[in-house]
Amino acid sequence: MAIIEAVILLITLVIIANIIGHYLPNLPVSLIEIGLGLMVALVFAVKIPLKTDWFMLVFVAPLLFNDGRRFPKKELWALRGPIIGNAIFLVFATTLIGGLAIHWLVPALPLAASFALAAILSPTDPVAVQSISEQADLPPRVLHLVSGESLINDASGLISFKYGIAAAVTGYFSWQQAAGDFLYISIVGALAGMIIMLIIHFIRLFMLQQGFEDVMFHTILQLVTPFIIYLIVEDLFHASGVIAVVVAGIISHSSRNIFLDFLPELKLVTEQTWSISVYLLNGIVFLILGIELPVAMHNTVHNPLINTSEEILLVLAVWLILVIVRGLWTLAYLLYTNQTNPKTFRENIKIAVLSGLSGVRGAITMAGVLSVPTVLADGSPFPQRGLMLFIAAGVIIVSLVMAVVLIPKLTKVKAPIEMRGMQRDLEAEAAAAAAEDEAAADLLDETNAKIYMYKVAASMVESQRHIDNNRAALDLLAEYQLMIRRLESQQSEASTSDELPPLIAEELILRQVAFDGERQKLESLWAEKAISAKSYRHGKRKLRQKQVMLSVIGTSFNWHHVQLQVYRAWSISKRFLTHLWPRHTKSPSETEWQLTEREMAKAGIKQLSYFLKQPENRQRHYNRQVIYQIIVRYRNQIENMKNGGRSKTAIYERQLQKLRIKALTSERVAIQELLEQHKISWQLADELRKNINYSENALILARTDTE
Repeated sequence: MAIIEAVILLITLVIIANIIGHYLPNLPVSLIEIGLGLMVALVFAVKIPLKTDWFMLVFVAPLLFNDGRRFPKKELWALRGPIIGNAIFLVFATTLIGGLAIHWLVPALPLAASFALAAILSPTDPVAVQSISEQADLPPRVLHLVSGESLINDASGLISFKYGIAAAVTGYFSWQQAAGDFLYISIVGALAGMIIMLIIHFIRLFMLQQGFEDVMFHTILQLVTPFIIYLIVEDLFHASGVIAVVVAGIISHSSRNIFLDFLPELKLVTEQTWSISVYLLNGIVFLILGIELPVAMHNTVHNPLINTSEEILLVLAVWLILVIVRGLWTLAYLLYTNQTNPKTFRENIKIAVLSGLSGVRGAITMAGVLSVPTVLADGSPFPQRGLMLFIAAGVIIVSLVMAVVLIPKLTKVKAPIEMRGMQRDLEAEAAAAAAEDEAAADLLDETNAKIYMYKVAASMVESQRHIDNNRAALDLLAEYQLMIRRLESQQSEASTSDELPPLIAEELILRQVAFDGERQKLESLWAEKAISAKSYRHGKRKLRQKQVMLSVIGTSFNWHHVQLQVYRAWSISKRFLTHLWPRHTKSPSETEWQLTEREMAKAGIKQLSYFLKQPENRQRHYNRQVIYQIIVRYRNQIENMKNGGRSKTAIYERQLQKLRIKALTSERVAIQELLEQHKISWQLADELRKNINYSENALILARTDTE
């Protein structure tokens, strides 16, 4: 397959996998990506030719550099000793014990290759570990420990893997030489990564001081930084490019605030660009794993030395060994620190088991094992390469599945497992700090803060509404009411389990009342011969669509959802065709229908008003936001029909844009009010302001496109 076609296919599959993951939230996206990769390999016979050097450069270097950029500082820095112990000694212990066990289970796999396989299975996905450990409710020190070591154990695991592969390829291994080489490549790699990163920082700072403030240039420079460092350290110094990019990432994280004084928007652009890059790289690695599975499965299934059932049991045995080693290591740490945080032995056992299960393997394991060479130094095939790939892929899948299945059973908490490339990977530290502040000070959460912010903006739009901009104001009010309704619905759904959320139940009642008013008005107009048969049929069809929408609200997927989507698709198609071939004159029936729709909307408001004035309904205290949203929708409908259903003019667009700018200003004022009243944290205020900045930028771009 040509490289361009392969890249397009892989990116498309990443997108499809995440769409599927949206509807299957408890299933890790990585598993979906593996499944899609396996499907295209089996159905379309897709193959991706892999080269060790470019695979490590393209995937490992940027992923580890980004891990270094996201290295948390506070609690993790306080535990730097135990973290380094875990990241180095636990990896070596796993390599030694796991390698001996694998060689004992599969004598045909050379001892050096067994050590290499155990080494590459040692690194854990840092985001997955953090996500699982939090829902497992591990003690803070253990949580920070397993999270911290997972950030830097990639380097030690890859170095051990490199030595194991080198020994398997050359057939030569010396402990003395290995120890000397390890010190050289580690120390030189770390120093080289630090020095090169500082030089790049100096260059960027100098250029910014000289007025070179091109955000795109500086963003691209940071993106290519890990590739430059990796190539220089590997090819020029013959040291560890892996350690170099990790250290460079940490230096980048520590020094990045310098640039904010010169170019604040650089952080926003850089973070989003890194988010996209890691999102794609991580997804592509797991897709390649799925595509490579048929090769591994074919080689292992037809392996005369071991049958398929034994291979599956072997995967389970290797995973269990890794869990036991990690669990025992955590248990030893808990017992050692038991005096400062006393717990019963049974509690420590449970924590150790959860820690072992949290060791989900991810992209680095896959990237490493896919880089195993196909031939030895003498030109003969690498022994049992397919089996190594099969075991590594199997352990990744089993670790994900077991974490999904077992951790909720042990903790009674059901939450999706997050991995590299997900949103948390970029914002975990800020979100955690904001959550701690909110819990400590009993502050508003993000949802309630947004609701308040949108209500303030809607009030401002209502105050600015007059006869000239009535249509634009009502459209903008409808948008705000929709956003408020969604947020309040999410809160209502989160607070209930089996019953229909109260907010949605109220909306159903009130919308049904207004709907009955529309239906009665249509029937009365038809009975009075005030409308034609065509308008009557059109009105009945519109009412059926609204009835379907009422049936969909608050229900699970059913036939009504299918009907609703068909209605919406037909409406969008009609509007699109009307936009392509507009008619300059309206037929009498169209004019009649517009008058009919206005009367039906007025009847809906009248019926709702009459219903709410009844004494028994006054006592119910229906949600004002729901009432206001329904009324705004009808007023919007009346205004559109009053304008003859005409398309939006340039005057309308200018009015809407002015109102949007004032609304965003009101949102910013609302944030400042909440902050001054100590109702939200600084972190949440920054996040909300960032969203407003994005909206303003989008507004400017839209204006530029129309001019």
